[in-house]
Amino acid sequence: MKKKNWILWVVVLAALVAVVVVMRGRIHFQWAVFLQQLKLANWARIGVGIAFIWMAYVLRAVRWSIFLRPTKRVSPFKLIGSMVIGFTGVALFGRLADLVRPYLVSRRTQIPLSAQVAVYTVERMFDMGAMALIFSTVLLFSPDRHSLPRPDLINKAALGGLLVAVFLALFTVFVRVSGKAVARMLGRVFGALSPRLGEQVEEKVLGFRDGLNAIGSMGDLLLVVIISLVHWAMIASAYLETARAFVAEPILANMHLSQCMLLMAASMGSSVITLPIVGWFTQIGFTTAAMQAFFHVPWEPALGCGAVLLLVTFLSVIPLGLIWARLEHVSLKKVTEESEHAGEEIAAQQASEPAS
Repeated sequence: MKKKNWILWVVVLAALVAVVVVMRGRIHFQWAVFLQQLKLANWARIGVGIAFIWMAYVLRAVRWSIFLRPTKRVSPFKLIGSMVIGFTGVALFGRLADLVRPYLVSRRTQIPLSAQVAVYTVERMFDMGAMALIFSTVLLFSPDRHSLPRPDLINKAALGGLLVAVFLALFTVFVRVSGKAVARMLGRVFGALSPRLGEQVEEKVLGFRDGLNAIGSMGDLLLVVIISLVHWAMIASAYLETARAFVAEPILANMHLSQCMLLMAASMGSSVITLPIVGWFTQIGFTTAAMQAFFHVPWEPALGCGAVLLLVTFLSVIPLGLIWARLEHVSLKKVTEESEHAGEEIAAQQASEPAS
């Protein structure tokens, strides 16, 4: 696993170097203008963006505590540290640290890690649905949507996002009602392509079913949906506040919410594969290129905004997380390795056991 990660790391680094070499002669970049854009930025608005992101971690803790209710009553305040430390691990070590949050929650609550991984799977599904719904609603109904580049393609993308949200909602209902049958059906479908792929799909669906079973009532389900929507609305607000903080660039200073959705989609797409450190630069590069391509923002403010967006939405948790880890006597490197090994053990156990 580690060898594959290093190979991916080297490939991405080589690609970044190649892009820099190729683009160096095509882009006339002025560092003085870049620094001036940062100097003139409204850092109070950037602080508001960071506050939105930090409040989103609190909402994640509240949502996770709801998932745990049928098993054990856990205060959301008891889980905030695990959320913050977990996202700090992802910021520093990339996707290797994805399971740090469920691992820390498991240790804190004494609930098996397998149950926490199921909750994590459901959490990601709700995140995808909420993000797709917000993205589609804004792009379909925003009064300024016609000012976006290629409104025909944007409209199709928005409809696609709405279909994704509807599909996830229906899929959630079917899995909750008859998860075993859905898992077997999908396992057979994907198993026709590859037996191993079919087994993995079936395991994931059953894990998702187990996580859904943790939602005790329709009231809890509705609350989780509302929290998910508010959570992603906060993240969108953080993006918008950060972009508008660059007051010296009129396009950014007057950015509309619909434009922000495109910027947010580009940033989220680039963060799917997050490698240690190198992933920071890929995210900045994708976000900067999106601003230039979509809205013709000059390279200097685009790069400044891209870098600050990374700081606000992804890296601002690091100081808080390091302090919290210190107070709780948690070694980020150690829990990252432990959670990765524990996750591999759970996957191996699931693969060796018959579907139930």
